[in-house]
Amino acid sequence: MKTYLALAVAALAALPAAAQESYPSRTITFICAYQAGSSSDAIVRFMAEKIRPMAGQTIVVENRQGANGAVATEAIMRAKPDGYTIFIHSPAAITANDALLKTPPANTKTGLKVVATINRQAFMLAVDTSQPYKTLAELTAAMKAKGTKGTYATYATSATIAGSLYKKATGIEPVEVVYRVGAQSLNDMQSGQLDFGIYDPLFALSQQRAGRFRLLAIVAPERFQTSPDVPTFRELGMDIVLMGWWSAIVPAATPQPIADQVNKWVNAVVAQEETKKFLANIGAEPWTISPDEANKLYQSEFENYRKAVEAAKIEKQ
Repeated sequence: MKTYLALAVAALAALPAAAQESYPSRTITFICAYQAGSSSDAIVRFMAEKIRPMAGQTIVVENRQGANGAVATEAIMRAKPDGYTIFIHSPAAITANDALLKTPPANTKTGLKVVATINRQAFMLAVDTSQPYKTLAELTAAMKAKGTKGTYATYATSATIAGSLYKKATGIEPVEVVYRVGAQSLNDMQSGQLDFGIYDPLFALSQQRAGRFRLLAIVAPERFQTSPDVPTFRELGMDIVLMGWWSAIVPAATPQPIADQVNKWVNAVVAQEETKKFLANIGAEPWTISPDEANKLYQSEFENYRKAVEAAKIEKQ
């Protein structure tokens, strides 16, 4: 009996630590690709607060801003595949960066997997309410007259691509002014130094509610229920569709039982009425699909954004 007991203890000691502990048994880190106070940060912190009681562990948010999300993507690529580091971000943004950067984070196509989806949202083109433009057609006519003296704000990869596609579709030549976050462009918008900007829906709608912005178009395939008065570019004669979708993302080698647990947490949060209200407030729609569907979409986005960058004739950075 003593021999059998000794062998059992030895066998248990030989098991990897991950196999001996139940998940989760310690602090979990959620990575955010943009700085505290940003629109992205609001989504990540909301998810952290809602999942914390389900996990029964502390969840900290780590803001790893830089290079339009590439810094955060590199961080999740280097993380241990143990479920204790989770990237709350848009897979479409990861693939857009891959298409835009000369040296994107390595192996993002095979090194990451989506374990759960959260919402869909799309960037919007906005002008300051002090500007006379009431429609996208009026803005386009003014930009044609201004030529290279026109300017517009961006601060994310999707905004850069959308702006370039808009310019190519209309033949206008305004100069892109890149900011770290949307709020940094406000003074320039209000002073008239910027003619328009392309913003995430949370920021765009908050500024519209404050009476600062007039929203002229959205890069979604159809109008969003959260902003039904904003027409799509497609409605206005331009086939510009760049749908963003937020997800929980982990290293590809993360064990399936752990991935399944994260999926259950996220799905439970998305199903809550409080979450639906939160998403509606930021101009997003709750969106839940299976991990298999999500990862197929993730893989297809690499080609979608490669084509979009080529069509927009954007030089890689």
